[in-house]
Amino acid sequence: MTNYRIVLQYEGTRYQGWQRQESTENTIQGRLEALLSKMAGKRVEVTGSGRTDAGVHAVCQVANFRLDETETTPERTPEQIMDYMNRYLPEDIAVIEIRKAGERFHSRLNVKGKTYCYRVLNTKIPHVFDRRYVHVVEELLDVEAMQRAASYLEGTHDFKAFTSTKKGKKSTVRTIDSITVERVMSPFVYDREIRFTYRGNGFLYHMVRIMTGTLIEVGLHRRKPEDMADILASGLRENAGELAPARGLTLMEVRY
Repeated sequence: MTNYRIVLQYEGTRYQGWQRQESTENTIQGRLEALLSKMAGKRVEVTGSGRTDAGVHAVCQVANFRLDETETTPERTPEQIMDYMNRYLPEDIAVIEIRKAGERFHSRLNVKGKTYCYRVLNTKIPHVFDRRYVHVVEELLDVEAMQRAASYLEGTHDFKAFTSTKKGKKSTVRTIDSITVERVMSPFVYDREIRFTYRGNGFLYHMVRIMTGTLIEVGLHRRKPEDMADILASGLRENAGELAPARGLTLMEVRY
């Protein structure tokens, strides 16, 4: 069995997330497995670095799969596999790198950290070309207040209040190395984009989107920056802010 590591990009708008589902074939994992299974003539399972939600995008998702290459299924080069996949994948999914990996490489279990970016368009004027990749907030946001609030979330904390996961045995403690909140300069006066960049060792279900939704409420002066400490301490999801829409979120990097 040969273990292959791939890096892929996808626009998540029309997919029901990464994870394979019984009720639909319209997932990223499902599309990849169907294609590779057809190529190999037998079932191929694909493991991703994590499960992006429905509507979430990725510019650098990492996955791995194994091929049983025998006399009846001759070995292909990584370039041949990549060419095959990109030829038959839909235009909103692309493999940008593939290589043979060590036998013990596991795209999820070996992850050391990830980076996510959430984009907010802070204007009343529609953005025709980026509308599927940004969340529009028409009221003016206080960036400095959101920066102060974000500082409370950096470090190692129990993020139980910032996940939609129900009670379980798995730890909700994570470490966030940094959160940056910044306005992006644009030549267009009407184009007021704010980017939230999260870098950490791992993220819980809906964690980035809940943190973003809460920071936006701070930016709208519906909460105070120091409220973040109380939310963390409470461990209660209902004390955090709204779940920001999926379309603004993109997985930017997976670190090993």
